[in-house]
Amino acid sequence: MPHPTNENDLLRVLDRPEILLHTNGSDNDIRCQVIRRKVSATTHSDDGRDCRDAFLGLNKACRKHGIPFWDYLGTRLGAPVANPVPNLTDLVTARCHA
Repeated sequence: MPHPTNENDLLRVLDRPEILLHTNGSDNDIRCQVIRRKVSATTHSDDGRDCRDAFLGLNKACRKHGIPFWDYLGTRLGAPVANPVPNLTDLVTARCHA
């Protein structure tokens, strides 16, 4: 039986069913960075590592939201793309309010 002071915290998930009871999604988010690091050993500089991690993170975020990564990147760089993509911040905010 849980301690009475923890009961409300433990039952909060019933009020917020969108909160997952596991961290598999978070673990999966960083998996591509770990695999890439193991395959290619490392980058030549800290800036290279930061750049690689940023692009892998953007790619993963685009995939989660069903956005083609190259369309997102092209839109940000001003290249002509078939489907211009809004900022990820706006997409995430809109998704949270839905």
